Amino acid sequence: MELSIKNRFWIESKNIKFLGSGRIELLEKIDRLGSISKAAAEMKMAYRKAWGLIKDMNEISDKPLVIKQTGGKHGGGTYVTPEGKKAIAVYKELESQLEVFLNKALKNITL
Repeated sequence: MELSIKNRFWIESKNIKFLGSGRIELLEKIDRLGSISKAAAEMKMAYRKAWGLIKDMNEISDKPLVIKQTGGKHGGGTYVTPEGKKAIAVYKELESQLEVFLNKALKNITL
């Protein structure tokens, strides 16, 4: 029998969800698209929900992960800060290490 293992995890601060797969996907889309509304639409998520997630992450983090700029000469936009990009990289690395660990553990289990 060939088995595979799937997992989901999230990072919390004081029992409040900080980072998880959906939030990381949102950060990646904002980074690529430069827009919360475009990122939310691509994820089929309400803008208000996306903004709430960003607000929560920014409040938990020591430094903002996402900054929203309004107006200006070239119009507004949103960007993921260096701290946000680091959060994405750290989460992805943990995800990769967890997958390796779980797959190795699964090989040692007999059902």
